[in-house]
Amino acid sequence: MSEMPFMGRLQPLLIIWPAAGLAAGAAAHFAGQPALAATLWAAASAPVLLLLAAEIAISLRRGDFGLDIVAVLSMSAALAAGETLAAAIVALMYASGQVLEGFAARRAQKEMTTLLARVPRTAMRHHDGQLEEVGLDELGPGDRVLIRRGDVVPVDGTVADGVAVLDQSALTGESLPARLKAGDTALSGATNAGDAFDLVATRRAADSTYAGIVRLVASAQRSRPPMARMADRYALVFLAATVLLAGLAGWLTGDPVRVVAVLVAATPCPLILAVPVALMSGLSRAAHAGILIKGGKALEMLAQVKALVIDKTGTLTDGEARIVDMRVAGVVERTEMLRVAASLDQASKHIIAQTLVAAAREQGLSLTIPSTVEETPGEGISGQVDGHAVSVGGFRYVAERIGEEHLHHLSRAHAPGAAAVVVAIDGKAAGVIILADTLRPGTEKLLGDLRAAGIERLVLATGDRADVARFISHGLGLDLVRAELTPDQKVLTVLSERKVGPVMMVGDGVNDAPALAAADVGVAMGARGAAASSEAADVVLLVDQLDRILPAIAIARRSRAIALQSVAVGMGLSILAMLAAAAGYLVPVEGALLQEVIDVAVIFNALRALRG
Repeated sequence: MSEMPFMGRLQPLLIIWPAAGLAAGAAAHFAGQPALAATLWAAASAPVLLLLAAEIAISLRRGDFGLDIVAVLSMSAALAAGETLAAAIVALMYASGQVLEGFAARRAQKEMTTLLARVPRTAMRHHDGQLEEVGLDELGPGDRVLIRRGDVVPVDGTVADGVAVLDQSALTGESLPARLKAGDTALSGATNAGDAFDLVATRRAADSTYAGIVRLVASAQRSRPPMARMADRYALVFLAATVLLAGLAGWLTGDPVRVVAVLVAATPCPLILAVPVALMSGLSRAAHAGILIKGGKALEMLAQVKALVIDKTGTLTDGEARIVDMRVAGVVERTEMLRVAASLDQASKHIIAQTLVAAAREQGLSLTIPSTVEETPGEGISGQVDGHAVSVGGFRYVAERIGEEHLHHLSRAHAPGAAAVVVAIDGKAAGVIILADTLRPGTEKLLGDLRAAGIERLVLATGDRADVARFISHGLGLDLVRAELTPDQKVLTVLSERKVGPVMMVGDGVNDAPALAAADVGVAMGARGAAASSEAADVVLLVDQLDRILPAIAIARRSRAIALQSVAVGMGLSILAMLAAAAGYLVPVEGALLQEVIDVAVIFNALRALRG
């Protein structure tokens, strides 16, 4: 039904009044007082008719034209023809349709509402050997927080010690809890499903993952207009056809009751109700799977995408350098080389240094504190580790300290885009550590599955060097690789791919925002990605997992198919009822009751989109 503020506020009364009027009229009719019965039935329909007419007048002044006009015509014609029982049934049907739609919308929005309702307000912080309950805005990086069983993790952080068992279903859609050990990252928004544990905050609450998700959901609900109903696109045509058929039936038979019967049977609730209920159900289903889709229009377009343009760094790849190879020169073993290099790199803030430190800790290596450290920013670092002179950096930096001849046996060849870190111990080359931004696990399979799902074009669009783009995309079966692109060139790439159909763009950085906005469907990676990309995108993957794209498309297609199915079946039955009424096989009361049955059927069919 139409989005009617008056109707929304008066829903309880609008159900009770016509229901009571129908019951009172029926009692009068069976008591042998037909005149009183007719009066009661007319009184039952009058308030709904008047409020609906007022709402339509307001909508028309705004330029909105909908199929609710048919309902006004059917009730008005029924009252004018003395078919007061039919008018009362239509009034009750329309009011109950409002309630049914409200129920369906609330049911479909359940996952969205749950995301907002689960926001914690306070946290238990350790302070001077005591626990104190503080507001989330008082938490900062480094604070130690107690997460009790059943608590929602309030900030992003790391598990301090022991094992944490977290239910991350609200973020990822995964039903099984995740087991995290000391040092592992715990995302805000997850629920503690195990014993209490301590968390060391790494972000402010306002900057954490769950806060970002909440902002996106609230923004989507606040800024997006109500979903445009498919019915309104064809309102004039349907209205004209209804009036023409009703008029033709009345002209050929001279019976005004035929006109009323056709109008009552034509009340287009299946078309008005089925689409928003199915699409809202799809939005809710997607949210349950960790996918925020910003409105019905985005969901409809997602169901029709034919081309995918994808960014590389942080999207196709992890966006972080990782150790992909270590070559030792025989001075020490691989593990010891990494431990010594990471121990020295603890004194550096360089991103590669921090990557080595993190990798060593992941392997459980015991790092020692370095001394007499000297760093040349961007080139390397030297110092003492466990009494040994250590240098870590690029080939040129280390060669300046131990001599070029000591490095000739270390190969400088490595994959495009990779970084080589040379390690020297006591004046001898210990080896080289190769770091690179690697493909996300399962990327090749995902792209193959997308192709099988009907995506006809797969295009990589990156600002990185051409040799890096070619290397990283080798074997992925992409149709086109475009590299060294500026943000505006990414936009042109998106627009050029529209030749095959609607285009989906996937990215995560600020430089991707223009292309995300230009695409038919923009998909941003993770709520912790750049705010500009999340704002510009139509779809936000709430967790940093590229494989969410496939279920997003599947949910969108299923929801759209159910919506169209409900419309086709419901309107098909309504048209048959109109033809039967025009031929005299349905009286107004029978048409009204039949239409009510059709309404209920299409709403519950549309709610199937909530299920996987």
